[in-house]
Amino acid sequence: MSLRSENLEKLDGGSFDVLIVGGGINGAVSAAALTDRGLRVALIDRGDFAGFTSQESSNLVWGGFKYLENYELPLVWKLCTSRNHLMRQYPTQISEVGFLATLDRSSPFPPWLAAIGSVGYWAIGRFFTSRPSYFGTDKINEIEPVVNTAGASGAIEYMDAYLKDNDARFVWGFVRSALDGGATAVNYASLAGSNRSANGWEVTVLDELTNTKLDLEAASIVNAAGPFVDGLNEKWDLKTKHRIVYSKGIHLVVPRLTESERVLAFFDDTQRLFYVIPMAHRSVIGTTDTRTEIADEGVNDEDRQFLLDQINSRLNLTSPLTTHDIIGERSGVRPLVVETSGSDHTDTDWTKLSRKHEVETDENARVVSIFGGKLTDCLNVGEEVAEALEELAIPLTDASDDWFGEPSESVRNAFYAEAAKVGLDRAPAVERAASAAEVLWRRHGRAAYQIVRAIEHDPEMGKPALGDSDVLWAEVALMGEREMIATIDDFLRRRTKLSLIYRRDELLAHPDMPRVQQLLGL
Repeated sequence: MSLRSENLEKLDGGSFDVLIVGGGINGAVSAAALTDRGLRVALIDRGDFAGFTSQESSNLVWGGFKYLENYELPLVWKLCTSRNHLMRQYPTQISEVGFLATLDRSSPFPPWLAAIGSVGYWAIGRFFTSRPSYFGTDKINEIEPVVNTAGASGAIEYMDAYLKDNDARFVWGFVRSALDGGATAVNYASLAGSNRSANGWEVTVLDELTNTKLDLEAASIVNAAGPFVDGLNEKWDLKTKHRIVYSKGIHLVVPRLTESERVLAFFDDTQRLFYVIPMAHRSVIGTTDTRTEIADEGVNDEDRQFLLDQINSRLNLTSPLTTHDIIGERSGVRPLVVETSGSDHTDTDWTKLSRKHEVETDENARVVSIFGGKLTDCLNVGEEVAEALEELAIPLTDASDDWFGEPSESVRNAFYAEAAKVGLDRAPAVERAASAAEVLWRRHGRAAYQIVRAIEHDPEMGKPALGDSDVLWAEVALMGEREMIATIDDFLRRRTKLSLIYRRDELLAHPDMPRVQQLLGL
């Protein structure tokens, strides 16, 4: 917690070029991009970083295959470009993965049309991924015997990508990049008051953990509040061209359903896509697509039963999945962008509202607002926010490109060699085809060297914490020092994916938990 205290001190009485409100993917990537361009940046979030929408995604980095159905070719082109860029920049964190889409009575189009679409998708993605394939039912039975092909007419397999760890961990990487560049960032710090001044904004921030108020000045504000962007703009009496509507999606984490690392895709009974996605030694079923007016509605019994019914009818399982098989859950809203002057979208087909984003600038108020977006397009958001601030006459230096991406392959291989000397070339129990060194590198980058040094000093620190997890004791200690963990769920749910792949109550009751909390400073 010393890191958080240091940043609170920097925040109090500070003068910044920009205050970013919201520490999800949009706010985190904006903080990293703007810090890299020489600005004095402050980032606050009323909860933990990535503590809301950005921890509830499918962990997919994809170009939007389903948007082809609505002929949104420019959007698909843009998203595929962004996907390819992320895959190049994060070679260990983001991996290519096959999507096996089985087509049956619920599919809105026949296999031949889907096959043509998959080739078109591959071409729009500039042939960056492996080529798509078409399979008949015999081949489906051979490669994925768990799929029930009784009513199937065929399948296509196309390629996209996914995060090997979790979405919130990826967001934290941008926050850490901003901190390393000199930004001030504080979680559990809410906006308690704000007034326009001659120089921009006078802001009061509430430390939610101590109930202490801090004052600061900012020349401009970036509204990166995600689902709450409209409410914040209304508070400031800002009129915008766009606004947000909500679509709720849920995921259920269950025991592993297939031995392969591919994603299984199906159309549910309402002709909407849902997936079985690999996550360590578990499978994630989702997502749904439901209209809602509530940003934090959560998972209800109807949601759970719908997904369980859909997957049970499409897989050959020894016994049907029930609620007792659910290990973890995700529930989040997609902030979908619509025009303010448009209809209320009551009669709109929810699946036709894409995950595009819009960045708006109010020059008089000196506020930049980010509407919508998705993880795949995050680097573009950072670039566009930087351009928006230039419109406000805030001087920026040239970008260095150091604010995103992993170190080079040679640096990575040098770390693997060092890690092997302390036995980190073995695979953790819950990982598939990955050594402990690979896991540590993709989570920590160069900072993973500190873990190796800790294990050299004390080999016991190289053992897994909390039973057979893939988190080492030395890693827990490092997170306690440099990851601003304020609650146990910051650790279990966001800096790691532990409470997604293990039952949270069992983790809290584990004999190792007191030591974990001690190392985290909780």
